[in-house]
Amino acid sequence: MQRWRGLWLIAALSAVTLWLAASGQLVLYIHPRYIVFTVIMASIALALSLAALASPRQHDDEHEPPPPRRDRMLGLAAAAIAAVVVLTTIVIPPATLSAATAEQRDINSSAGDDPAALEAASSADASTVARFTVREWASILRQTSDLAFFADKPASDVVGFVTPDPESDDLFYLSRFAVTCCAVDAQPLGVPVLLPGWSGQFDEGSWLSVSGEFISNPVATSTLPIVLEPTSVEQVEQPSEPYLF
Repeated sequence: MQRWRGLWLIAALSAVTLWLAASGQLVLYIHPRYIVFTVIMASIALALSLAALASPRQHDDEHEPPPPRRDRMLGLAAAAIAAVVVLTTIVIPPATLSAATAEQRDINSSAGDDPAALEAASSADASTVARFTVREWASILRQTSDLAFFADKPASDVVGFVTPDPESDDLFYLSRFAVTCCAVDAQPLGVPVLLPGWSGQFDEGSWLSVSGEFISNPVATSTLPIVLEPTSVEQVEQPSEPYLF
């Protein structure tokens, strides 16, 4: 058992990875650009581990002395941890990072300053502006608070989940997580939305599609200069790819 435990764990973890990829849920853990590589490596690991498990046992290994107690304990602990990971992945459905996670991390701390993108956005036509996501609007709001910039640039069907604003009950962030490599490095981005009484209409973490116009923030207790005043707010299903890449 000591001899084969590692191979069984490699096979199980590889199989779970392939199952997540086949069910379209691997994207909840890693960036899409790494999926092909991950699937190839998991397939190789599964094939090699099964081949090793199927190979005849070497006779000269049968009389090897048992490993020291400390090594056996470490091996059992590692096996237990890996088994818990495998069983948890199978039993508990994969879920996206939540609004609670977004609150624990600084929203828009990773929204980049991109003067070239800001310049391009300033002259973008209506069809281009209509395709802006939380990522584009968060970057723009980080770089400018000039209301003239937002003239004739309404937000259209921007999709995200509700994250409470810590400064005012009249505001919430329409948020998405931006992923560079995997869910571990995910950073929340958000567009501040002015909607007094929103908590009586929508639960924290609800996915919404919001359209509206950007205005000067009328909330005295808030430090945000510009907020989105919605003209329509619709609750929607979580997107199949909830992260921004």
